[in-house]
Amino acid sequence: MTKTNGGFEPVFCTVVPPHILDKLAQHEDSALSASARKTLERDAYERTHRRLTTVIGAPTVAPPAGAATDQPHRTIYDARHHTDLPGRKVRSEGSAPGKDATVNRAYAGLGATFELYLKAYERQSIDGNGLPLDATVHFDNDYNNAFWNGEQMVFGDGDGEIFLDFTIPIDVIGHELTHGVTQYTANLTYFGQPGALNESLSDVFGSLIKQYTLGQTAAEADWLIGAGLLAPRVTGKALRSMKAPGTAYDDDVLGKDPQPATMDDFVRTGRDNGGVHINSGIPNHAFYLVANALGGNAWEKAGQVWYDVLTGGELKKDALFVDFANLTVAAAKARFSEGEELQAVLKAWEQVGVRTT
Repeated sequence: MTKTNGGFEPVFCTVVPPHILDKLAQHEDSALSASARKTLERDAYERTHRRLTTVIGAPTVAPPAGAATDQPHRTIYDARHHTDLPGRKVRSEGSAPGKDATVNRAYAGLGATFELYLKAYERQSIDGNGLPLDATVHFDNDYNNAFWNGEQMVFGDGDGEIFLDFTIPIDVIGHELTHGVTQYTANLTYFGQPGALNESLSDVFGSLIKQYTLGQTAAEADWLIGAGLLAPRVTGKALRSMKAPGTAYDDDVLGKDPQPATMDDFVRTGRDNGGVHINSGIPNHAFYLVANALGGNAWEKAGQVWYDVLTGGELKKDALFVDFANLTVAAAKARFSEGEELQAVLKAWEQVGVRTT
């Protein structure tokens, strides 16, 4: 692996926030609490494993000899409800779809992510150099999460009570793989505001991958992260809403979506690495406001500005919201001059309460 911006952080990134699993783990109904507790325990193990891998060193992964870096190299594995990674190989690049819909969705989602980064931003895979994309499905029993462990994607099947199969929302796949892009570029520290920016960037590009795949404009998109993931019994639409943070769910089991939309409601907490999944709602909403103001395809202008900042080399590992905001202003001006793009960026950050200089 190529080290960028000071070397990799030992980051283990899951799509379901700990505060949701914590709430579930306390439920009196064991059908709900047991799988949540088991998921939290597994996440803790995987987080420790990720940290050790960073210390010891992960194996270098490169495209097959002679393979084109502008083509995806996907491999899907089946854990068969065990936890040893990667599992048994069940589909490789170019092979036909099989009978397992989960395998097929994972394969398609990896491809959609690769395509968005290549076609919109001329990036060749996650690392920019044709990194093979590996994913494991059917991980553990009733595992309520999906994660990027620094080397590959892993998907649980959900417990069927609260969460369904984690390959269903394509933006979840794009979200987790974008943690890999951040790992190879800005390498944002996974705590506090830098961690919330890390999570927000994954939501931004996860949403753009979904919009690109569906051919949606900013006005047509639902701006939800994880739509289709919640089981029918849950009162909610998704894990997060970029359009209206704090409204994704309001459920008697999960509680109410705690995401703020502006700095007025910034949450100070020591949990969830300083609220990385909560306060990400603020930069998420800023991006939505920019994309909505500009209209058209969000990946073309708003997404280009955010991508320029993520990969431009000036975004520091410990960047705060204001640092990121100032860089988006500079990026909008550099790419689009003094036009509507710059004005949209300035106004969006003002609306969420982040002052740019």
